[in-house]
Amino acid sequence: MQRLIECVPNISEGRRPEIIDAVTLVVETVEGCRLLDVDPGKSTNRTVITFVGPPETIGEAAFRVIEKAAELIDMSKHAGEHPRMGATDVCPFVPISGVTMEDCIQIAHALGKRVGEELGIPGYHYESAAHTPERKNLAFCRKGEYEGLEKLSSDEFRPDFGPSAFNDRAQKTGATAIGARDFLIAYNININSTSSRRANAIAFDIREAGRIKREGGKISGKIIKDANGEPVREPGTLKSVKGIGWYIEEYGIAQLSLNLTDINVTPTHVAFDEACSKAQDRGIRVTGSELVGLVPLKVMTDAADYFLRKQKRSTGISESEKIKIAIKSLGLDDLAPFNPDERIIEYLIGGLGTFPLLEKNLREFSNETASESPAPGGGSIAAYSGALGTALSTMVANLSANKRGWDDRWEEFSNWADKGQSFHTRLLALVDADTAAFNGIMDAYGLPKSTDDQKSTRAQAIQDATKHAIEIPMQVAEVAHDALEIAEAMADFGNPNSITDAGVGAMCLRTAVLGAILNARVNTADLNDKAYVASVLSRCDALVSSVTSREAAVLARVDTLLR
Repeated sequence: MQRLIECVPNISEGRRPEIIDAVTLVVETVEGCRLLDVDPGKSTNRTVITFVGPPETIGEAAFRVIEKAAELIDMSKHAGEHPRMGATDVCPFVPISGVTMEDCIQIAHALGKRVGEELGIPGYHYESAAHTPERKNLAFCRKGEYEGLEKLSSDEFRPDFGPSAFNDRAQKTGATAIGARDFLIAYNININSTSSRRANAIAFDIREAGRIKREGGKISGKIIKDANGEPVREPGTLKSVKGIGWYIEEYGIAQLSLNLTDINVTPTHVAFDEACSKAQDRGIRVTGSELVGLVPLKVMTDAADYFLRKQKRSTGISESEKIKIAIKSLGLDDLAPFNPDERIIEYLIGGLGTFPLLEKNLREFSNETASESPAPGGGSIAAYSGALGTALSTMVANLSANKRGWDDRWEEFSNWADKGQSFHTRLLALVDADTAAFNGIMDAYGLPKSTDDQKSTRAQAIQDATKHAIEIPMQVAEVAHDALEIAEAMADFGNPNSITDAGVGAMCLRTAVLGAILNARVNTADLNDKAYVASVLSRCDALVSSVTSREAAVLARVDTLLR
C-alpha cells in the first residue's frame, strides 16, 4: 500500500494570481509530492491548496509553502471575509493511506518546530496535534484573528512554537496553526423531490446538531428552552455529521448537503443508508449521491465491504470490483459519471510511477521478460507466480462463499478470501520491488571509482544494494510460504468442484518460494557480511523444507478427492 498524507494549507491571498502561483509552485519541487488542487477565493482573499506526498517528504513541501507565503504576503495589509491570523493561516495534515494519525501528529510537531526556529513565525498546534484540550479547536487558537495577536505574550495564548511576542516579523507573517485531522468528506445525497424544506428536514434528522425542540413537535410550535433560557436541541442520529437541505437548479432536484467531519465515526455508507431510512419515513426516496472533490480509496472500499456484507457476499474480491460496487450502491453516477481515476486520490496521482511492470498487460509483461534486458528476471517472475497462486486460492474461497447450500458459511470463506487478497497485494508489489532491487545493484556498480573515497563509497553502495537484493526475494519466499495456508484450507474444506484450482495454487506458491530463494542465494556470494549470509541460508533451508512438504500434502488431498 502506498503511504500517503494529504496537506491542505490555507494562505491569506486569493486575489493576486502571481503570488498564488509562486506559493503553489514550490510543492512539486519536493520529491514525491503532487499538487492536486488550488482553490482561490476573491471575497475571502484566501486560497486553499491541496497536495499529497509520502510521510518522508510531505513536511518539507509544507515548510516551503509556509516559507514562500511568509516572503510574499504582508498580513499588516491583508483584508478578507474569512477568519485568518497568518500568511499561512492553517496547515493540517490528513492521513490518506498506509499511515496513522500519529504519523501526521509527529510531522505537524516537527514542522512547527522548524517554522518557529528557522522562519521566526509563531503558531499553534490544533485538532489531533494540539497539546491542550482547548487548542484542539481552531477557533480558540485563532481568537481575535491577526488583529488580536498581542495575545501571543499572554499565558493563555503563548505559542506552541515561535516567538511569544508580536514583533516586527510576526506583524508581517502573522501566526500559523499547524495540525493533524481526519479527512473531511463533502457529501450530497439526492432525493426524488424539489422541496428544499423536506431535504432540510431529513438533514436535521441525521446531523449531529439535530434541530431545536418546539412545542408539539411542529415547526410552528414555540421554541422550548432550558433553565438558562437556551434553546433545547433534539440531536440527530449520526455523530460527526453537519448538514442542511437545498435545491439544485442545475439538476432540478433537492439534496442533503452533508459534511462528514470524521469518517471513522460516520463513514459515507452509513450516512447514505441513514438518509435512505429517514427519507423513506417521510415518503421520499433517495436516488443517489454525490461526492464533492477528492476522496481516499478507503472511502470506496469500506463502502463496498459494507454493502457486500449486507448481501452476505464475500468481501475478498479485487479492488476494481469493489469500486464498481461502491459506485452503484451509493448511486454516485446518478447525476454524472463517477470516474475513479479522477476522483480517488491514490488513483489520481497514479502511484507516482511505483509499479511500472504491473501497469503492463500480460503480453507486454511477457515480452519484456523475454527481451535482452536482464530485468525483470527470475525474482519478479517468482513473485508473480506467488501472486497467481494466491489468486487461485482466493478464487476457491470466493466460490465457496457463494456455493449453493453453504449460505451459513459465507462469512467463514469471506474471511479466507480477505486474507488471500492481502497476500496477493503484497506479492504483486514485490514484482516491481525485485526488479528495482536488481537495478539498484547495477546503479551501485556504475558509481565513479577514480579516487580512494569514490572507491570506498562505491564498495559500500554495492554491499548495501546487494543486501537489499537478497531481502526482497526473501520477502517473496516468506510471503508465498505463508500464503500456502489459503490453498491448504481450500483443499481441506473449500468448494470440492474447485479442488484442482487449490492444487495449482499450491504448486505456483511452491514455485514462488523456490524461485525466490534461488535469486536470494545467487547474491549471497558477493556479500562480505558472512554472518548475515549464514542466517539467510538457514532461512532458505527451512523454507524449502516446509514448502515442499506442505505442497505435497495439498496435492495428496487433491489426488484423494479426484479418485
